[in-house]
Amino acid sequence: MQLIETILALALTLGILVTLHEYGHFWVARRFGVKVLRFSVGFGKPMFSWYDRHGTEFAIAAIPLGGYVKMLDEREAPVPEELRDQAFSSKPPSQRIAIAAAGPVANFLFAVFAYWLLGLVGVTHVAPIVGSVSEDSVAEQMGLREGMEIHGVDGHRVTSWRDVNMRLLERAGEHGPVSMEVSDSGATGSITGELGGWRLSTEAPDPLGEFGITPWRPDVPPILGQIVDSGRAKQAGLQPGDEILAIDGEAIGSWFELVEAVKAAPEQVLELTVSRDGAERTVQVRPEAKTLESGETIGFVGAGVQPFSWPEEALRDISYGPLAAIPNALEETWADTRLTLVAIKKMVTGLLSPSNLSGPITIARVAEASVSSGFEDFIRFLAYLSISLGVLNLLPVPVLDGGHIVYYTIEAIRGKPLSEQAQLFGLRIGMTLILTLMIFALYNDLMRL
Repeated sequence: MQLIETILALALTLGILVTLHEYGHFWVARRFGVKVLRFSVGFGKPMFSWYDRHGTEFAIAAIPLGGYVKMLDEREAPVPEELRDQAFSSKPPSQRIAIAAAGPVANFLFAVFAYWLLGLVGVTHVAPIVGSVSEDSVAEQMGLREGMEIHGVDGHRVTSWRDVNMRLLERAGEHGPVSMEVSDSGATGSITGELGGWRLSTEAPDPLGEFGITPWRPDVPPILGQIVDSGRAKQAGLQPGDEILAIDGEAIGSWFELVEAVKAAPEQVLELTVSRDGAERTVQVRPEAKTLESGETIGFVGAGVQPFSWPEEALRDISYGPLAAIPNALEETWADTRLTLVAIKKMVTGLLSPSNLSGPITIARVAEASVSSGFEDFIRFLAYLSISLGVLNLLPVPVLDGGHIVYYTIEAIRGKPLSEQAQLFGLRIGMTLILTLMIFALYNDLMRL
């Protein structure tokens, strides 16, 4: 059942983004009088197809990992004389550049709309309040302390831990000062520290943790909520409402202490002191070993926390009017675009491990998680993935839209296109590079399973 849900989440996510991307190409091509032969979402043999009044075939194909817009083009097949003016190849370079760029532009416009919608609807964030600071970390050296709330990083406003994470990720591996705007007990100010080449883990980057920050969390009692039917907790006889008082004789004071104790004991027998209906009893459970994407193995028993509420003072409601939401949406889109570019740069220079490159399996798992976690998370995930798709397609690599734009720009400057031999050579390089990246991303996905 979970596999089906994951596949459906992947199909939904990629279907939305691919349709938007290809519609950008399609819409601009139609505006310039290019005859579109096929608009396909997915690759392979069409499962469903229909034609519009212009003779364009719209198809949904079996492999939901991309799509394409096929246009009338003399380079692919002979074009009748009466249709020559509708061929893509007959259009001036400026129009072909616009058609190639329209797909990525559609992705960016969707992200702007998505963030505008979130701003209009309003979202609630957990405030970035510092819980603790690690010794000898950059955070400690710059003067961050427990209880401080972070309002800005390097002059950029932040309202959530996601924002802080993104800003810190941009500074990974750099030297020089880093500044934060903070408040503490009602007083506001700015603190500054030296990065000193601060680096992220090559395998599982955790900007907050490696910077030295642990977010503040409320005291949550170690009371069990949901129990997974096939989990070790259920097998041991644990029930919703059970309060865990101790593990192996060591008192447990909060849910987070319980989680850490279970994670640290994969396939080890733990003796739990449990309070149920006012009576204490002892239960033995052996946490199942679970391997994370980072390669770390942790214990897992299949139990969730009893629902709790964050205190009002730790929450921040963010919403805008229809007009005020526009600059916020543009800022969010640019922040994600910059993060994607920085991540590519850091991966090329070795500051981020290529093992962080993800393929369809990871996208499917994240898509499933974001769909099930709610509207806001799913829209944010779609927006960020759409921006990533737009940025990657604009890279000057033959096969991608950016590579075509380079070719057409050279043609506009020279007054004639590059030779077929030069274009074929570039195509081979581009195909080799893209296939290599796809295989490497799929390999990373399989290693995370």
